[in-house]
Amino acid sequence: MRIPLFPLDVVLFPGALLPLHIFEERYREMTAECLRRQAPFGVVRAAHDGMSVVGCTAEILSVLRRYPDGRSDILCRGVERFEIESLHDSRSFLEAEVDLLPDEGPEASREARKQCAALHLEMVALSEEESADFVPGLDLNHPVAYLFAASLPVGTDFRQELLHQRSDAERTRMLIDFYNAILPKLRLGAAGRLNLRNTHVM
Repeated sequence: MRIPLFPLDVVLFPGALLPLHIFEERYREMTAECLRRQAPFGVVRAAHDGMSVVGCTAEILSVLRRYPDGRSDILCRGVERFEIESLHDSRSFLEAEVDLLPDEGPEASREARKQCAALHLEMVALSEEESADFVPGLDLNHPVAYLFAASLPVGTDFRQELLHQRSDAERTRMLIDFYNAILPKLRLGAAGRLNLRNTHVM
């Protein structure tokens, strides 16, 4: 299918929320058309070395604010992964023929999700990053990898790698490996801060 593209230096996951400030004329046209047709657009990561071929469709949930000069604030939600087959630049905004990418591999086991959740909770407790928020309303009977990935304080390279994976089991395994790699440093940092506070108290 053909969809409009919004290249951004972000990685959108299915189910994740994405607020956008629309100010360029071409994207005003694009979002107005999507609203009128109740159609999605594609969010794809754009970096200095080019544009990724795997992205995520986004639906516009609401227009949060309209400005007198035509700008707007909108709230979007990721829906489905896609892969770009071809690009079209006949309009003011970029369009692409895409294939949707449903998962092909197995879902993670409940035990793996439970392990992932425990590690994520520990990371949140130890991290000083304000963006490391836990996901409310978590249900371990359903896939959780995208929910955790959307709240991770990490760069877009790792997020894009997660988006490329074709199974929930593989994404969950990658997250577990990620937590196990960074938690020792976070534990040391937390212990150091505690020792410093205890020294000041004494």
